[in-house]
Amino acid sequence: MTKEQDFKQRLATVLQDLQESGVKDQAAMELLGSLALDLSGNLRAVNWSQAKKLITTPTYSTLLEKFEQEGNEHHQAGREKHAYAIQALAISLIAGTMRADPVIRQGEILLDTIIDAAVAAYRRLHGAATH
Repeated sequence: MTKEQDFKQRLATVLQDLQESGVKDQAAMELLGSLALDLSGNLRAVNWSQAKKLITTPTYSTLLEKFEQEGNEHHQAGREKHAYAIQALAISLIAGTMRADPVIRQGEILLDTIIDAAVAAYRRLHGAATH
């Protein structure tokens, strides 16, 4: 299996899980919204989709390393919802570099829609300001 095929499987699995159960898990969606809002705010973007457009190559590399480290730490500590949220953001970030593939591009759009909805819901629930 190629790296691209492996990534497509991971993207499909994350999307399926988010659509079937993730969106019903308010705590997981709040974590996803909170993390995406924090990252978006650091880039002075309104939402995750906009933030991704502003990410430079060095920032991309730093974020992926941070996602891997923190995701592993959360997983090892049994904080599965934190690891889940970080995984969704990492998959979205990686998908943004593989847009030439129409399947990945469509998956990225769906995933980013879910993430942006989580940001909007987090703002509504917690009165978080827009950036």
